[in-house]
Amino acid sequence: MNWDAIVVGARCAGAPTAMLLARRGWRVLLVDRASFPSDTISTHVVHPRGVAALGRWGLADALAATGCPPISTYAFDFGPFTIEGAPGTEAWPVAYCPRRTMLDKLLVDAAVAAGATLREGFAVEGLAKEGERITGVRGHGLDGSTVLETARVVIGADGRHSAVAAAVRPPSHHERPPLLCGYYAYWSGLPMQGRFETTIRPRRGFAAAPTHDGQTLVIAGWPRAEFEANKGDVERHYLETLALSPAFAERLAGARRESRISGASVENFFRQPWGPGWVLVGDAGYTKDPITAQGISDAFVDAERVAGAVDDALAGRRSLGDAMAAATHERDESCLPMYEMTCELATLEPPPPAMQAMLGSIAGRRGPMDAFVRMNAGTIPTQAFFEAAGPAR
Repeated sequence: MNWDAIVVGARCAGAPTAMLLARRGWRVLLVDRASFPSDTISTHVVHPRGVAALGRWGLADALAATGCPPISTYAFDFGPFTIEGAPGTEAWPVAYCPRRTMLDKLLVDAAVAAGATLREGFAVEGLAKEGERITGVRGHGLDGSTVLETARVVIGADGRHSAVAAAVRPPSHHERPPLLCGYYAYWSGLPMQGRFETTIRPRRGFAAAPTHDGQTLVIAGWPRAEFEANKGDVERHYLETLALSPAFAERLAGARRESRISGASVENFFRQPWGPGWVLVGDAGYTKDPITAQGISDAFVDAERVAGAVDDALAGRRSLGDAMAAATHERDESCLPMYEMTCELATLEPPPPAMQAMLGSIAGRRGPMDAFVRMNAGTIPTQAFFEAAGPAR
């Protein structure tokens, strides 16, 4: 069968892209080497703008129905002061921190319900080409036999180590090396009362958020430069980081770790996300350090952007190049300020004195604190926070 689109990767970028294209009536094949439900390394947080995307797709209530606790408050503990506020808007006031076993299955099921054909346990071995144009994928399923599937467009949604990107070798820009080592585990007996808490200390940081099954995700990090020195005893360094806040350490003393400690260190880049017959979406096209937990929300928004461009191309309204050029410009313009801020935060260097003074001046001021939280959640742009903060008073 010749598909309209083949989407490689069925998680937070691929499943929504497949769903949105299938809802427009296109014949979509969605493939992933995993089977669902299954887990993957992730910061988990879906900021309110990501929840808003789920709402546009009719899936926000489905996520809430899984029992994932809503998060209505973000708190940033800087040591001398704490800034806390509401991350969302009146329309979409809360965030969630779902287990990927739950979220990804919900998204895959929605893609299938929209009419996409799903093949789980399918490993892509390479791309098919006619001249310079990508025309399909070669891969094998669980039976091991190699198959060729052809399509008008192949969409790589297979993460920062994308096999599609590796095959087409797109140019990159704004590249940064890995800046931070992040490690997380799940804990029981650590109630969060609807809060997402972040603690910032010199060259260390950690965060905690409530997730499914009464558990809490706790992630800690240190600079990538310390990777070799710390890799031999990650557990000790993880627990020592959490102990930097005595109040949090006291709460943690009554909790129980329910999982092994998992972690990753992430390169930072923008890739050109299209070429003849191919497109990249989500982390395959744009990846940054997880310290600001923007990945899932970015993937949702990028899925809408890319699905709209591919729909235009398939319908003949614009060429794929023209449609994706416009989508890429929009992606880069909207994402670059958060990308730069994220890379700066991921160094775990203390803010400059002027910034520290400004942050201290807004502690306790509801409007500026809400603006700071919403900037970090990606709800409002960076400049909007500085306008809201104004002079100390």
